[in-house]
Amino acid sequence: MENKKTSVFSNALIWFGAGVSIAEIITGTFFAPLGFVRGTAAILLGHLIGCVLLFFAGYIGGIAKKSAMETTKYSFGSWGSKFFALLNVLQLVGWTGIMIYDGSLAVNEIFSFGKWIWAIVIGALIILWIVIGITNLGKINVVTMSLLFILTLVLCKIIFFGEKIADSAIEEAMSFGAAVELAVAMPLSWLPLISDYTKEAEKPFRATLASSLIYGIVSCWMYIIGMGATIFTGESDIAQIAVKSGLGIAGLIIIVLSTVTTTFLDAFSAGISAKTVFEKLDGKWTAVVVALLGTAGAILFNMDNITDFLYYIGSVFAPMIAILIADFFVVKRDSSDKKVDIAKIIIWILGFVLYRLLMTVDFILGCTILDMAVTFALTALWGLITRRKKQELQ
Repeated sequence: MENKKTSVFSNALIWFGAGVSIAEIITGTFFAPLGFVRGTAAILLGHLIGCVLLFFAGYIGGIAKKSAMETTKYSFGSWGSKFFALLNVLQLVGWTGIMIYDGSLAVNEIFSFGKWIWAIVIGALIILWIVIGITNLGKINVVTMSLLFILTLVLCKIIFFGEKIADSAIEEAMSFGAAVELAVAMPLSWLPLISDYTKEAEKPFRATLASSLIYGIVSCWMYIIGMGATIFTGESDIAQIAVKSGLGIAGLIIIVLSTVTTTFLDAFSAGISAKTVFEKLDGKWTAVVVALLGTAGAILFNMDNITDFLYYIGSVFAPMIAILIADFFVVKRDSSDKKVDIAKIIIWILGFVLYRLLMTVDFILGCTILDMAVTFALTALWGLITRRKKQELQ
């Protein structure tokens, strides 16, 4: 959409904003049944796995100078790339709606003007961010991120050093492996987006590493805030914590700005992915349409539980990125000149089905790492077989 080169700092700033998210805080509340120590261990382990994958996805785009969905042509061909781009647009419309829904619901707990009014306000701010453009935000982003940083520190103090302590123990409702997978799922949801930003990086390796590290640290922080809110205050509603602690207008600011800075990335990338499917579309105005659709969805539909949505994203994009990593770094076979690479599509389908089956198995590291290991191995094996066949024919 814009061809200006981005610095390591600007990339890191983008992913700081992505990490500071009400959705991540809410997801963190689900870890409370494990207790603080085990819950934190699951959060850290899951993010380590997810952010390593996030790094490879972003680095491929940075090297190739292509958007996230354009890089998939390398493994799946032009039509295969369009298929994943379409799935990505759908999940980004969903994410946009979820983020606006969560933000409007939380703000309305503080200032009860009506959830639909806050949804419109947040949607309008997201559109403003899109119109300004990713490389033109500059000082606005610096000020916004600084403010969010200070306010999350205040929120941490209220949660962990406040007077109110939960009296009753929380019964365990989720295994450690399931918790790890839920932690993996959030960085995994950013896999189809990160190259949309690293492709313009002046220093791809450093920019991608900074993006992955900053996002991982901040996302863990948000998860722990959510978990701590439930364990130490007895509240799982972050807006109620803000109300009871007297944050007032500060709580409003953190919720609105964190929602805008995160959801902006979803809508922005939806525009980029849509151009992969329909080249004549204008990416920026497509992003505006996505923001409008997300706002409408937030007003019309109930989006309280997003865990199934996160697992769906994992099952689609975990095997996809495993195939791309294997092709790009190991097999080194480019299918961009094909309409579709049938073999890779079949391997992806096997990976998708395997992921869904592994969700029923309680493995301590979650199902993503097993699924990707198998998918990666199948891709590498197929690459070896086709290479030998080619050599025999020569």
